[in-house]
This record gives sequence, C-alpha cells and structure tokens, in this order.
Amino acid sequence: MKLIKEDLIKAFSLYEEKALMHRRFKHVDILPLLESIRTSGRLSITEIGKSTEDRSIFRLTYGQGPVKILLWSQMHGDEPTATMALFDLFNFFGGEDDGFDAYRDEIASKLTLYFIPMLNPDGAERFQRRTAMDVDMNRDARATATVEGALLKEQAILLKPDFAFNLHNQNNYYNIPGTATPVTISLLAPAYDYARSINETRADAMRVIVGINKILQEFVPNAVAKYDDEHTPRGFGDNFQKWGASTILIESGAYVGDTEKMMVRKCNFVALLKAFEEIARQSFVSYSLADYEAIPFNDEKLHDVLLRNLTIEQNGKQVVVDVAIRQNEKTLGANYYVESIIEDIGDLQDFYGYKDLDVSGLKFIPAKKYGKSLVIDQIDRNLVQDLLRSGTAAVHVKDCESLGKLHHFPIHIVSDVSFALESQLKLSSMANFFVGTDEKIRYAVINGYVVDLTAHIQDFSCKNVVY
Repeated sequence: MKLIKEDLIKAFSLYEEKALMHRRFKHVDILPLLESIRTSGRLSITEIGKSTEDRSIFRLTYGQGPVKILLWSQMHGDEPTATMALFDLFNFFGGEDDGFDAYRDEIASKLTLYFIPMLNPDGAERFQRRTAMDVDMNRDARATATVEGALLKEQAILLKPDFAFNLHNQNNYYNIPGTATPVTISLLAPAYDYARSINETRADAMRVIVGINKILQEFVPNAVAKYDDEHTPRGFGDNFQKWGASTILIESGAYVGDTEKMMVRKCNFVALLKAFEEIARQSFVSYSLADYEAIPFNDEKLHDVLLRNLTIEQNGKQVVVDVAIRQNEKTLGANYYVESIIEDIGDLQDFYGYKDLDVSGLKFIPAKKYGKSLVIDQIDRNLVQDLLRSGTAAVHVKDCESLGKLHHFPIHIVSDVSFALESQLKLSSMANFFVGTDEKIRYAVINGYVVDLTAHIQDFSCKNVVY
C-alpha cells in the first residue's frame, strides 16, 4: 500500500497517545508507556544509559531490515513535540488488523528503526533547553562533555545508521517569508562543512525532505520552510551528516491556536511515516534537488501581539507607532504562566502578529491599580470587566493564597501592595496599558493579552500568576 492523506489521518486518529496531551510531561510520565510497549513485544526496548541525574535513557527498535534509521527527540528538554509523535508511532507499530499491516510488514522487512525518545530527561524535568550540567547537548557532538551527548555518539558508532532524524522544536516566531503564516514544520539537510557542500549522503537527505514536504503540503499548505543551513561544527546534525548518515532535521514550529502543539505533533507523525515509506521503497531517489532548494527559508518576523498605529505621548509630543509584544512563558512546577514585555516600538509594518490589530485613531492610556483591597470571593469576571473598563489593570487581594499561584483572570491579582505599573510605554517593560480615546477605553492590554472591552470576557482565557 502507498500511504495517502486519508490513511495518515486515520492512523493518527487510531494511535495518538492520549496520555501525552500537554507539552510539559516529564520522564516519569513516559515510563509506564514504555513498560506497556515492552509488554506488548512489538518493539524491543534497551536501556542505553542514564542521564546526569540518573534517569534512564532508552532505545526502541522496530524491524529487521538492512537499511538502518536512527531517530532521537528532546535533546533539548523544552522541545517535546516530537517525543509525543514518537509515542504515537510506537502505538502505530504495535497495532494490527487495521488496514496498515502491509505497510508495517514492508517497513519491518526493509528497515530497522531505532528510536531514542527524550534524550535529555533532566532538561525535560525542568522544561529547559540544556542538560542538568547546563550544557547545550546539541553543541556537544565534538567534545561530548555531557553523558547524554556521549550516549548519542556511542549509538552513532555502534549502529552506523544510513539515515538519521534529529527532532527539535523551533520558536513560534518564524514565518513564511512575506506572509503572516507561522512555519509549522522546518526541514533541513544539515551542512557537513562551511562550504555547504553536497555529497551523495546529504543529497539523499535533501531528496527525502522533498518527499516529506510533498505530504505536509496536504496538511499545512504553505507552512513548511527550511531551517538555517549555516554549518555548526559542534552540532549533532552536522556531524551525523559528516559521519555518513543522511541526516534530516525536523523542527516543530507553530500552528495558530495550537498552544499544546497537537497539530504540529500530527505533522511529525505524518512526516515520519511518509519518510519511512520513501526510504523503504527508495522512491525518494527520483526527486530533484531543485525541489529542495525551492522550499523557502524561515523568516523571523512574527510577534505574539502587534498593535499598529497607536498614538503615544512622550516628552509632551504625540507620535504614532507600532507596538510589538512578546508573551514569554515562565515555568512553574509542571505548569507555566505568561510574563509579557514590550518587545519593540516604531515602524513595524514589515512584521506580523498572531494578534494583529490596527488601532488607528486610538491612544495609549496608562494602567492604574485599584485603590481598595478586596478578598478573593469578590473577584469574578463581571467585576474584572468593570475594572478593566475603568482603566484598572491590577487589584490587591488580601487572601489570594487560596487562589494558588496561577489564575485565569485577565487582570493582575497581587498580594504585594508595592506592585507598580508603568505610566509610559517602555521597551522591555511589562505590557500593561489601555487603548482608547478620552471618552472610552476600547482595549485592555493585560500582561500582553489584548482584551476587547466591547465584548464580554466570560470565556477569555489567559495564564497569569499572582504577584
């Protein structure tokens, strides 16, 4: 069988791992899933070593074919999307009697797939990029100072893969050049030298990428790009290419409204199943390198919020500017909150926003703090809406301990009476202000979230922390 879009949709719907439906899962969350896979016997599991903090790192194997493929995910602990997709694939390869047995049999007879999910479990524990040693593992292929990097290099030497898939996440701010479309998936055949030379090993990786792009265009049209191909001599992808494995980088990007990366995860699942088929059948060899070169490179001109044509007053003079806001995630245990800043002020007409709003004719209005202290039982969305319409962005609550550290109200709830708000628009300051006229406030910008005050806020969702 040849997989088409409908087949891939069906496969994902059948085998999506429901235990991993949020980005901030940890090593302990995947252990029972691995045990279930071990019990099923469809994939073999080997513990190949332990992390700096003694968390087990596993390799799963499927198939007995002559072409060897090595895939690894989450070498950066805060890049979990592909790990979710790998567990979807494990479920798929453990299935049967669903219309995909012929595909599985072909893959198993022609390929041997080696998977290393969550290569950096200590980083995953903290939801941070680096290892527990504070080393970027993807800059450790040459020195192998980290135990995790050394493990990956050992696997390269032991397995001698023909193909390698380096699975990452990129930030949400890459866009398709000239458009406001976020890049959902970036692909790259990393360069093995500074000249970006193309030998047969790298050319094969490029041709596989052409096949991946073809299927992804059916799921996320015009939302696939190439990652920067500057040679990184410390990087694992560049070195795997140099070591003779045709290496494909897949960077999970963004999809509008997909905070937990479920659509992006699906794209990983689709891309990998199709890549396995192309490699097993050697159909990728017919693709043109020109089709690889035609995939656009990432641009990076997206912001979380872009307010256009806002009137502000500085030093007694009025100017009209564009304002960009960045919503930074801050880890809090297994959860997170948002802390937003003013990222740029000025002429931003060549940039885009996930929330992109023209506020021509409206002006910046400083935010104020409510003059009274309240108790938590007084806080509801009707009160919050009234406070916002009056230009109030923060309220002191005496007993907010009962609320916990996180809340979802579009207003600052503070326990610290000294909490202050900026009176002017300043770069890198917290994004708290109002937009409107002398007669009426139209929008509240609370911690970078834009609240339309002409509408009801009952369903407005945000991730705020108690200050």
